Order: sequence, then C-alpha cells, then structure tokens
Amino acid sequence: MVTVPRKKIRLGDLLVEQGLISEDQLNQALAEQKKTGQKLGRTLITLGYVTEDQMLEVLSSQLQLPLINLKHYNYDSETVRIIPETLARRYRVIALKKNPDGSLLVGMVDPTDIFAYDELSRLLKQPIQQAVVREADLLSAIDQVYRRTEEITNLAEALGDELGETDIDLTLMVQNEDIANAPVVRLLQSLFEDAIQIGASDIHIEPDETVLRIRQRVDGVLQEQVMKEKRIASALVSRLKLMAGLNISERRIPQDGRFNIRVRNHSIDVRLSTMPIQYGESVVMRLLDQSSDRLDLEHLGMPPELLHHFRLNIHRPYGMVLVTGPTGSGKTTTLYAALSELNDASKKIITVEDPVEYRLPRINQVQVNPHIDLTFARVLRSALRQDPDIVMVGEMRDRETSQIALRASITGHLVLSTLHTNDAISTVNRLIDMGAEGYLVATALRAIVAQRLVRKICESCRVSYTPVAHELAWLYSIQDEELKQNTFQIGSGCPHCNNTGYAGRIGVFEFLEITDALADALRRNNSAEFANIARSSPGFRPFARHALDYAIEGVTSLEEVIRVSGSAEELEHIDELLPTLSTVTE
Repeated sequence: MVTVPRKKIRLGDLLVEQGLISEDQLNQALAEQKKTGQKLGRTLITLGYVTEDQMLEVLSSQLQLPLINLKHYNYDSETVRIIPETLARRYRVIALKKNPDGSLLVGMVDPTDIFAYDELSRLLKQPIQQAVVREADLLSAIDQVYRRTEEITNLAEALGDELGETDIDLTLMVQNEDIANAPVVRLLQSLFEDAIQIGASDIHIEPDETVLRIRQRVDGVLQEQVMKEKRIASALVSRLKLMAGLNISERRIPQDGRFNIRVRNHSIDVRLSTMPIQYGESVVMRLLDQSSDRLDLEHLGMPPELLHHFRLNIHRPYGMVLVTGPTGSGKTTTLYAALSELNDASKKIITVEDPVEYRLPRINQVQVNPHIDLTFARVLRSALRQDPDIVMVGEMRDRETSQIALRASITGHLVLSTLHTNDAISTVNRLIDMGAEGYLVATALRAIVAQRLVRKICESCRVSYTPVAHELAWLYSIQDEELKQNTFQIGSGCPHCNNTGYAGRIGVFEFLEITDALADALRRNNSAEFANIARSSPGFRPFARHALDYAIEGVTSLEEVIRVSGSAEELEHIDELLPTLSTVTE
C-alpha cells in the first residue's frame, strides 16, 4: 500500500482522462455541484454520467490504492472510533487498521479530497495509508460502529446528577418548556437516533430494582443496555407521556398514546404503551417509519409464483383475502402493501384499525375506540353504508366482526383482513370456531396468506457449517434424502451484525387458494378432508419447505428455519433418530 502524495488531484480530470465522461459532462456536473453543494463524485453518479463502481475502479487503478469491500472486511470497532463520527461522516472516511509500521489504513470514498486528507493528518498525527471504499458500505459501517450507547450512558449519568436523590419535582421539570437542552431531552433524542441507526422496531424502557434496562428489538431479537441510574426512569416516562398527550400524574393504570418525531431525516410514528410494574412504569414504543418505501408488494419477499396468485386475488371485485400469522410477522405490512397497489381514484377504500399504523392518502382510515363503543363491528357496519369498493379490517377478533366481514365479501366488496393463526390451513378452523358457518366461509373466502419472518445471515461473516444432531433430526423428518447432502451456512458474528450472525429479515409464506374441492369440504364442515386436500394442492408449499429453500440458498440458517417452522409433530421421532445421527456425525 502506498500513501497518496499530498497534492491536488482532480477527480473530474481522472474520469475525463479515462474516457468515462466528456468535458461537457464534467462542466455540467460542476455547475450542478455549485447548486447542490454535493461532492463532485456523487453529483456525477446522480446525473448518470458514471456509475459508482466505474468511479471507484478508476480511483483505485490510477492512484494505485486498494479497493476494499467493507461488507466483507472485519474492522475493529475501537480502531474505527479513532476518527470522530462527525469527521467520518463529513469527509466520508473510516479508520480500518493499525499497520505494523505505525501507519493507519483509512478507507475513503474520495481519496482525491485533499481537505479531508489534511484534516485527518492534523487529527491523527501519524502516517495515513488510503484505500477506496463504496459510500453506501461506509455509511452502513459508521451507523453500526458509532452507536449511541456511550452517549446514552453519559446523558443518563448527567440526568441522575441533575435529579439528585429524589424525583419529587419530576412532573414540574418535564413540563418546563425551557429545557430543550436538558439531559432528559437529549437522552431521549439519543435513544431514538440510536434506534433508527440500527433499524430497531421497538424500544423498551424497564425499571428494575437497582438498574434501568433499555432494550431495542432488532430483527425480532432484543438487545439490552443496562444503566445504574434507575432514578431517571420516572423522568423519561413523564417526558414521553407528555409527548404522547397522556396523563403524567396517573401511574396506576396502563395508558396508550402516539406521537410523531423526525430523526435522521426519517419521519417516525411512535406508538407508546405504559404499564405499571413492580418498580415503576414499563414503557414500550413501536417505531413506524412513515418515510420508508416498504409498502410495496415487490419488496415483501414473496416467491414470484405466490406473488402472482396473491395479486390476482386482491384485484378481484369481491371476496375475502386473509393474511395470518403470529404477532410481529408482518401481516399489517403485507395488507398495507396490497392497499398501496389498489389505491387509485376509481376505488373507495375504507380501513378499520386498532391502531392506524401507516397513513395513506385517499384512503379513509378509522381508528376504533372501545371506550366510546366505537368497535370493529360498529365501524364496519357504518363503513358498508359509505359505498366502499374495498374494506380492510385490521383484525377479526370476534364473531360479530367476522360475520359482518364475511357477508360484506359476498355482497360486492373486496375484504382484506388478518387473523392470528399458526398456518394457512388452520385459518378456516379459526373462523368456524368464531361462529362462522362453513357454507359462508366457502362462499366468501378466496385466498389465505400465512407468513412469518426469518433472520437473514450476515453477508460479512457467513461461513459453511455441518448441522448438529437436532438439526439433522429435523431434516430427517422432512423425508427428503437430497436435503441431508446439502451444505448449510451460518453467521459467525462480526461488527456489521453486532456479533449476532444475522442482519435483516425476510418473509416466509404459505399460500392457499380456495378451490372448488376445498369449498365443498367447508360446506360439509369436514375439516379433516379440507386439510388433506389443501396439503395435496399443487401450488401449496408449507412454511418449512419455503424457509428451507432459503437455508439451501444460504439466505438463512437451519436454526432459523426450525425456529419458525419446527413443531412437535415434525420432531416427534427425534429420540429414535438420535442414536443413528450420532453414528452419522462421528
């Protein structure tokens, strides 16, 4: 590796010299740069004159610098923090490795930036060896490394010192509008920024006997930070209650509320729930990113064949389509993605929800309120008098709601809704258990999508591994000899995934379309026959098989497949198999 001479090197000249852009394009990019204030490289990419890969290859080749793929580079978090976060983000740089010769390897998006080089030299006071890195990968690495955990701890300590040994006047303190810079406000800001930075879906604030636990749910798994300043809990809860418009003096009963905040250019809708517990009040906040582009059927991860049939059913003029699965499996996101596709000026769409999660233009969204008898059933009856084409019921929880929804679907309305069931086949049993007649379900129901979420293996630390005994037992239960010969992968843990081995999630789905044979079984109330016909349907693939496809492709691990699809029936012969398996693995 060589140190770049500290002389002015113009990126535009390098690209013109290599024939990637013309002089006219360079001049247009420079003019655009003056308007936007962006770096020249980013401006050229935005204008479409050059791709990022082309630009990086030119920089690497012409400046004789290594091109490093940060997705597969296991940097040390302490080394990265040598450069302050503000400078790292401003100049798009990242410290990667301390070399034996005393120099520091630094990844740069634009190694021709002499101002960044001079600032780093002044700060580090040691030789710098440059490397070229992709901007998106660099920003992702910065988000992972520069967590707010230390800042949160320091602010918690400052707030504890400010409160002293008592919290008698907390209510008065949090009502004071002159404390925008107070530790409690800055602590909450850091909490939200950290959560958005790592893609957390929930924040849990839980006072314990001697400590305060702050936990964030990332990819469905909680990550915990423990703080000794337990007495700050009341200050945090009171401030959050004020933000959500709740009664800050009432600590004996649960309360629910919501508020909107803007964090790191994201518009976040926060659903807040408080509950009295032994050592104070527990607070859970669900974070819904209103500025994300997740509400798109193409981004749900459905297999192409399944997506095709799902689309056919949601574009029908009437009938019922159900999305089922456990809490947190993405059912509401799937329904909103379907509504986003159906939403146009020619259709009247009404939703009945508890609560309204995403706000969509042109759609009439109704929040139920049991305290004033504004229930699902009551709103649904009124909604049908509003001449809707499509009705979305957030969840069918009781007999009355399910009866109204089913009858609406056979009177010219498309009805979309959710149910909490374990799989697609058991959904009809749930409806019948709720009091729906079999003939009505057979006539109204068009299709069922059951879904769950599995964690994806981190791309930066994936390694091959041999399944352990209980995983082999699960594979034997699938009764497919070829599966046992497959090589599977797992994440070993790295800074990119916070040493979990997983980064991100993807949906696994079951899809069941109601055919004539299935409808006949429903009319005769023959649930056993219905289940047998469903399992033998040509297009039906159970959760286990879909998730296993992802494991074979290296998208997820066998551990995750078993977690979301394993059941007592699938593993009932494990005791018999273990002696055989131990022989196989020796």
